[in-house]
Amino acid sequence: MRKLYVSIGRRAFMENSVGAVLIGAGLAPTAALAQETRVYDLAISRDAGCGCCHAWATLMLRSGRFRTTLTDESNMAALKRRLGVPNDLASCHTGGVDGYAIEGHVPVEDVLRLLRERPARIRGLAVPGMPRGSPGMEAPDGGRDPFTVYAFEAGGARRSFTTHR
Repeated sequence: MRKLYVSIGRRAFMENSVGAVLIGAGLAPTAALAQETRVYDLAISRDAGCGCCHAWATLMLRSGRFRTTLTDESNMAALKRRLGVPNDLASCHTGGVDGYAIEGHVPVEDVLRLLRERPARIRGLAVPGMPRGSPGMEAPDGGRDPFTVYAFEAGGARRSFTTHR
């Protein structure tokens, strides 16, 4: 297993709207702000060589809410089974954050909502496949396909969590 780390430097922090606003306003982070803007560890496993996985990890990192680690995984199917990801909701990468599985190109705001609301029985979120225009799958022409983020339970039950048009 090879681990890849994605980090954010001062320039990327300044490009992040939260960082730019704080620094531009001359505000130093306070304990209350630090508590409000918790940063989560997000471990991402992927098939080696998949470029969109790196793009998604970078977007998650740039949100300022996640520290990301990318690992090349030789047996993604076994990992997905262990985490309870239903086969029909599979995508190219699988993340783990604060006890939840995050499958595929789930937008930052949906992961943060899951972590904030912590709905009962939910094991994770998934965006099946690789929808054009989803985070990490941006198209050069700006095209987007609508996609649904599914919340799934350990037994395979699922429901729509959010729809993106």
